[in-house]
Amino acid sequence: MVSRDNSSTSFGTVADMYESARPEYPSAAVEWLLEPVLGSGERPLVADVGAGTGKLTRIIAAAGCDSVAVDPDPAMLDALRDAVPGVPTHVGTAESLPLEDGLVDAVLLGQAWHWVEPVAASREIGRVLRPGGTLGLIWNIRDETEPWVRRLNSIVSRGGALAMFDGGPPPIAEPFRQLDEERWTWSRTVTRSQLIDLVRSRSFYITATPDETNRIDQDLTALFDELGLTASATVELPYVTRAFRTTRPAR
Repeated sequence: MVSRDNSSTSFGTVADMYESARPEYPSAAVEWLLEPVLGSGERPLVADVGAGTGKLTRIIAAAGCDSVAVDPDPAMLDALRDAVPGVPTHVGTAESLPLEDGLVDAVLLGQAWHWVEPVAASREIGRVLRPGGTLGLIWNIRDETEPWVRRLNSIVSRGGALAMFDGGPPPIAEPFRQLDEERWTWSRTVTRSQLIDLVRSRSFYITATPDETNRIDQDLTALFDELGLTASATVELPYVTRAFRTTRPAR
């Protein structure tokens, strides 16, 4: 949703499906990201970068912050304005933010940092953050310790975030130095149709060839049939939410 390649701007074609299929972020995780800028007596201003349809934006508002939303895809920002009225929106990327120097107290990216070039994005986010401001990164990740989820991921691609985590924590650069991390485990009750929409809202599916989408659809049908996931049945989809935060040095 932020830059990197054409896949990152593919979501606008399925904005409604993205909004309905993607899970919300745990409030506790977002509050942890914002903890360094909360409690001052004033409402912090937070930039949601790679904001998409506003999944993270609305939790930022619920935590007691004002927000501004940035995304490279105008169609996603159209959906965000419907979902979270009144939030200023801008077309932009983590590497090129249409925001003034030192404007915001925090910058958060949800499901997004694996799309960016980390050196350029770190430098640009450092520019728009006030001294002592916070950079927060968060992902909802399907929990592969569950065997059927591991099989699901083998069908639909594990995704860029998991590939990034295989190499360690998210890469950051100056002016940021060290990331703190917390994790939350939880599950979401989903139907067969919701799982299908979840897959179809992913960039790899949106940009796949007809032969590739046909293969994915057939493999998903086989998996869901084996699970006994009929039209009316539900299953618990387990997640791990991984959140990281760091602070821009005061000078």
